[in-house]
Amino acid sequence: MIYHEVTKEDVNNMLKCNSITKKYKDVTVVDELSFQVKEGEVFALLGSNGAGKTTTIKMILGLIQKNGGEIEKKQDLTIGYSPETPFFPPYLTGREVLTYYAKIQKITKNTINAQVSELLEMVGLEDSKTKIKVYSKGMLQRLALAQALLADPKLLILDEPTAGLDALGRVEMMQLIGNLKKQGKTIIINSHILNDIERVCDRGIIMKKGKILGTWEREADHQGKSLEEIFVETVGGIG
Repeated sequence: MIYHEVTKEDVNNMLKCNSITKKYKDVTVVDELSFQVKEGEVFALLGSNGAGKTTTIKMILGLIQKNGGEIEKKQDLTIGYSPETPFFPPYLTGREVLTYYAKIQKITKNTINAQVSELLEMVGLEDSKTKIKVYSKGMLQRLALAQALLADPKLLILDEPTAGLDALGRVEMMQLIGNLKKQGKTIIINSHILNDIERVCDRGIIMKKGKILGTWEREADHQGKSLEEIFVETVGGIG
């Protein structure tokens, strides 16, 4: 994937997608999608199943090739990624997982232990003896967030960070994301849970079948409508 440094006019943009497109044979999954993510904001990709959100994320990450359009990024942009369904070797502990990924990212030996300990404490997984095989869904999601934060990336991409979590797990995850927002972290979130989005996000796009049908901004005048009401009106109530 070819990335381009942003222009002076786009100095506040961390990331910019210009008419990006992805096709699988005759099916267009993402259709000339354009948006930008500003430095320090929490940006949402909204849409029902099949809207093209995860495909968009994979193109940004370079995991799949786009068929058209351009992706521009700020110079020296580093990205941390937490997938919708994280998987880690069940025989390892959370500390061993983070240490392994830290070594892959070539974090210096002098800082690995301190950074791993700090991240485990941040996500509430300080117990160094618990194996992944007995982790709950919430614990796995929190470990995935910690893994994404290794090396302090400038942009964090979270794909369904509260998927499958119970009410308490969702609250804990959103508190973590809210704390990262307060620290000035730039975050892209893909989520179906609109109450969570409304709580922490600054802006977002509403997608359907790979296209943008609408936008949402926290500070905009929505005439008293909730994000859920705006979403249903925009997509017509059907994915």
